[in-house]
Amino acid sequence: MRILTQARDLGRRKARQRDALFVVEGIRATEELLESPLTVNGFLCGPQLIDTPRGAHLRAAIDRSGVEVSDVSEREFASAATTESPQGVLAIAAIPERTLSQLAGRDPIRLLVLDAVQDPGNLGTLLRTAHALGVDGTVALPGTVDVWNAKVVRSAMGALFHHHALQVTLPELAAFVQDQSIPVWAADAAGTSVDDITPPSKLALAVGNEGAGLTAELRALASQTVALPIHNAFDSLNVAVAAGILLYELRP
Repeated sequence: MRILTQARDLGRRKARQRDALFVVEGIRATEELLESPLTVNGFLCGPQLIDTPRGAHLRAAIDRSGVEVSDVSEREFASAATTESPQGVLAIAAIPERTLSQLAGRDPIRLLVLDAVQDPGNLGTLLRTAHALGVDGTVALPGTVDVWNAKVVRSAMGALFHHHALQVTLPELAAFVQDQSIPVWAADAAGTSVDDITPPSKLALAVGNEGAGLTAELRALASQTVALPIHNAFDSLNVAVAAGILLYELRP
């Protein structure tokens, strides 16, 4: 029952930070995990997993992996799951060691900076979009939901297993962009239209909280604000949608 107990415990951010482990739940996410370079420490399987051909195929792959598997009842599995309709599979994996220094020396480079983005679904979509558009790394500042939150992992749909996403402090980010001569541009409705500006080869794009926008500290770090030319019938776009368009328009 070690894996069951651990899976329950890893629902807490403090436990994930302490153990450097996170939980992956669901058939698709577990399939993606098995194909990624991340280290898997264990699997928790409920009886419902083999109710579908895809689930049965995944279970066979899990058994071939040689990683420890704990079989539990449907009720026990539900006690560790975070979804309303659990699919009967959950994995515990090691959080990879990712640092800003691993991105040093790149030119061109694109970074996505998340300034207190709090919705797990938005964060997962941001990570998936950044990965799809070739962003070199996504930096989550304090106030942003935990990158390894189970809902974030699920909504990122495997992108998090490959994309260089990490959590740092604002001073750490500031030191890195200064050392690497990477300007920070902040997304803001009052900024310069993306149509009227030419991006440099090195760039960090910062997006803010869904309701409050960018913090004063991040604004102080930014050298430029940039906006989308939105039709005046609308006040703003969803942060993930806006970031996706801006990242596309500002690609090197």
